[in-house]
Amino acid sequence: MKKIALIPARYGATRFPGKMMAKLGDKSVILRTYESTVRTGVFDDVMVVTDSDIIYNEIVSNGGKAVMSKKEHECGTDRIAEAVVDMDVDIVVNVQGDEPFTQKEPLEKLLKVFEGEEGKKVRVASLMQELKDQQSIEDPNYVKVAVDKNFNALFFSRSVIPYPRNKDIKSVYYEHIGIYAFRKETLLEFTRLEVTPLEAAEKIECLRYLENGIPMKMVVTSYMGVEIDTPEDLEKAAKLL
Repeated sequence: MKKIALIPARYGATRFPGKMMAKLGDKSVILRTYESTVRTGVFDDVMVVTDSDIIYNEIVSNGGKAVMSKKEHECGTDRIAEAVVDMDVDIVVNVQGDEPFTQKEPLEKLLKVFEGEEGKKVRVASLMQELKDQQSIEDPNYVKVAVDKNFNALFFSRSVIPYPRNKDIKSVYYEHIGIYAFRKETLLEFTRLEVTPLEAAEKIECLRYLENGIPMKMVVTSYMGVEIDTPEDLEKAAKLL
């Protein structure tokens, strides 16, 4: 299978405008994400897909690969789908541009679910990690996911799921890590689907799959990096760096 990583990146961001170009040490967030993705060595190719000349030039001037997206898009998945239409590829991995600590092991585990007879049934997969800190569990910036016994996603929410109504039962909370792997045809199908009610309400794009009956396989990782959504996250990332 030919596997590529595409990193959607836009300059504007509601909670943290210009975060892709924010400095993390001596490099921008987007350049660190690109370089860490290349460094994993699990992809046949890695590219940044952006509507920003600033981001495009940042990647290309540092020896990386980038393509300009032609249209305004509601989400990163739509942006990479435009780029992948004419590419000869089997599996496309959407690595978020604000994940500067992207690592090899989680991506290997994610790609492995597409292998073998069982893997032929998988159309889209994503990563999750266990949340143990109560403040993070209750924080709407952390997207939570509930799964069935086969680790297929049941629901994604910014609210606390499951809600601990029964205090005698110890609930496990998973944070969704926004790295997706798609079969090419499933990725292109996503762009033909209308934005769904739950997706619009929660502002979580992967709910579009669930609302259209498309299963999403979830893979547990102990990743524990920092996704940069806010200036406070950038401070955490600087400490981790």
